[in-house]
Amino acid sequence: MSETFFSCIEIIDCNCWTYLGLPLLLGLGFYLSCRSRWFQIRQLPIVFSNFKKFVVEKSDDTQRGVRPIYAFFAYVGIGNVVGACTAVQIGGPGAVFWMWVTAIIGMLIKYSEIYLGIKFRIQDKGNSYFGGPMVYLRKVPGGFFLAPFVSVLLCLYGVEIYIFRVVTDSISSGWGLNQYAVMTTLLFLVLGIGQGGIRLVGRLGSYLIPFFICAYSIMSFWVFVVNFAKIPGVFISIFTYAFKPHAAIGAFAGSSVLLAMSNGMKRACYTGDIGIGYASTMHSESNEAIPEKQASLGIMDIFLDSFILCSLSVFVILLTGTWHQGICANFIIAESFSLYFPYVHLIWPLFVFLLGYSTLIAFFSVGRRSAMLLFPTYGSKGYMLFASTLLIGFSFVGSMDQCMAVMAIVGLLLLLSNVYGLIWLRNEVNYDLRSK
Repeated sequence: MSETFFSCIEIIDCNCWTYLGLPLLLGLGFYLSCRSRWFQIRQLPIVFSNFKKFVVEKSDDTQRGVRPIYAFFAYVGIGNVVGACTAVQIGGPGAVFWMWVTAIIGMLIKYSEIYLGIKFRIQDKGNSYFGGPMVYLRKVPGGFFLAPFVSVLLCLYGVEIYIFRVVTDSISSGWGLNQYAVMTTLLFLVLGIGQGGIRLVGRLGSYLIPFFICAYSIMSFWVFVVNFAKIPGVFISIFTYAFKPHAAIGAFAGSSVLLAMSNGMKRACYTGDIGIGYASTMHSESNEAIPEKQASLGIMDIFLDSFILCSLSVFVILLTGTWHQGICANFIIAESFSLYFPYVHLIWPLFVFLLGYSTLIAFFSVGRRSAMLLFPTYGSKGYMLFASTLLIGFSFVGSMDQCMAVMAIVGLLLLLSNVYGLIWLRNEVNYDLRSK
């Protein structure tokens, strides 16, 4: 019964993303890019400057909301590494090209989401804000139905069943611990501490993420140095197989152009939160009052995610040849690094736990906020029961690929809803950082 259900889920995921989600994403992304005269490229230096100011500014806990940079750090997690590798394992090297394309045009979509989230957010009773698609979609025709529908979807999306499986499987397999004990402990940590919200996730991420990026970059660059002669060939394969089929090799079953395109763009949306509304909800809790400045962090999000972390990950597995060896996505980076560094298999589960945990509580916080908006009285407690049921249930039923397919379908529904809203509200967004 469950196999039939998940088979249907995977078919729906593949076909709906390929023939519905991707054309809409490409169309809206290119439209906004042309309309803004490629604002995301022209004003990238200002984006970097704003990011630097947010990093060095002192915290003011007396203001409503959280530090702007906390929303940024709450966003980066282990999904940025594993998701990119999955795209290459399924779609081949050509998927990388389509990830980059999606990142460039997706910057404007994400900027617009965060801008609208800040502009139309409402105050809550806890010295913060409610914002995101469940609020700004009230401004569009049919919003009386669409906004609650998106809130329900964000409640589902907030239960990150895929990353939960990645973390539990990585720790139990890597360290030889009992999987049920790991699952129970992680569930307690997510539900118990996760109620600290974006402020807690941001503080945790502000310590973990810079350390991770530095360590990950150093290790990746060493792999580049050792395999320097292979780098031109990797670039050639990325651009070649973006436009022509890739034959089967090793455990890789081969890929068509459409499959490479679909997986590259789909994973870019997932890792970069493009069109999903998750980042808009988090950034709306910022104490920054100027929408343009906070929204510029969305562009920085994509730059760091797609052009730094994801690119480092896919180049490591392409240079080492591990991408077509049938290695589980959880361990493919660890397997690649272990060729050059000792004790990686012992350290990698810790990396996965620290980054995966921050991702889990960030998603949980967004889902919980959505539940509180739907049901102000019992939303928070009810969501804890709902989240624990789904996390436990999907730990016993379905593979990690099937969990990813479920997340992808919920993400597609969120994308469709957001595309509709962004089209209607396109004139509400200002694409100019120079005067801010």
